[in-house]
Amino acid sequence: MNTFLFTWRWWLGIALFIVPWIVWIIFRKKESTDRLLYAGLSSILLGLIIEMFALSMGMWSYPVKFIPNAGLAFLPYHFSTLPVGVMFTLQWMPKINAVLKGILLGIVCAYGIEPFFAKSGFYNPKNWYYFYDVFIYFFIYMVANWLSSRNYFDQLKSKEKVEHNEELNFHFLNKKQKAK
Repeated sequence: MNTFLFTWRWWLGIALFIVPWIVWIIFRKKESTDRLLYAGLSSILLGLIIEMFALSMGMWSYPVKFIPNAGLAFLPYHFSTLPVGVMFTLQWMPKINAVLKGILLGIVCAYGIEPFFAKSGFYNPKNWYYFYDVFIYFFIYMVANWLSSRNYFDQLKSKEKVEHNEELNFHFLNKKQKAK
């Protein structure tokens, strides 16, 4: 508590947790919100799975914890910065090839964001090279892109099923009214 709570790093962590979501809420493509959130959730889960594996292997570490005793991961990055970055990349110029966008996201995250966290003392890459992270971010983006481009959302709620359920509900109400 005395070494991190309410320090400038803690406040930066709070800002990194909140500000990306506020920016996303303002600038998101509103008609694609569900799909983008689906992709964001998948990037959170994939990022945390990869993170747990890498931390258990000692590939990198986080000298400063955002929340004491909250595990080893840097939570603001995995729950805010990464998914919001993936969601903005998905909606940014949708006609550009997804592979190119994935590579660009990987380069920006690996060579732009991670060195910032390392210099700020949040992240210790040990013997891990940023070049490897390009592939990790590329993989996370491609999975999120694949999931967000599925048409499962349309298939879950078909017009016929909604009408059928409404008919059942009305019949149920009619039977109740007749009983009274």
